[in-house]
Amino acid sequence: MSTRGFFLTFEGGEGVGKTTNLGYLENILQDQGIDLIVTREPGGSELGEKIRELLLDTRSDNINAMTELLLLFAARAQHISERIEPALAAGQWVLCDRFTDATYAYQSGGRGVAMDTVKRLEELVQVGLRPNYTILLDVAVETGMARARGRGELDRIERETMDFFERVRASYLEQARCNLDRYRIVDASVSIEEVRQQILGVARDVLSHWETQRSGG
Repeated sequence: MSTRGFFLTFEGGEGVGKTTNLGYLENILQDQGIDLIVTREPGGSELGEKIRELLLDTRSDNINAMTELLLLFAARAQHISERIEPALAAGQWVLCDRFTDATYAYQSGGRGVAMDTVKRLEELVQVGLRPNYTILLDVAVETGMARARGRGELDRIERETMDFFERVRASYLEQARCNLDRYRIVDASVSIEEVRQQILGVARDVLSHWETQRSGG
């Protein structure tokens, strides 16, 4: 029987460097011979990418919190069935730029949607699917938003208030505190070289866990 793949997610607020550091980890894992796919949320499928465009469009300023939540889980349902589950079933690793932890952080922490509502949708859509490991890139909101503004025009979510992003960050840190077995926090406020050293340490940890899982330990 083939071994099921490994599901690894990157999380964090705006401007923390998820895309760059995910790419760095991808290269490390590929150098170790890991067969993997890289994807993102919202998105990851043709339908999901269309929903992503709608959610991030600055002209979509009348989307209420519940509509936003349901759109995210609609995209996630398609993403899981079309890409994530087939890859994991085939023994591949999945590196995903954000997943359901982001929904708890942004829609529950930031928007104020009840956590129980998110949890019910999570159970309905994911049927027990959760990441094996989650890397949380953490940085002060002011620093992250300064970086985000430096990249160019802000999308609909990035235009939220500083208080909103403080709640998002607090939610992420609380999730990490409650899931110590799954979360690894990376201090993203330091230099790129120092962040990469932290990512390298996580990679070693993840690969060790993977070897233990494959050997049945």
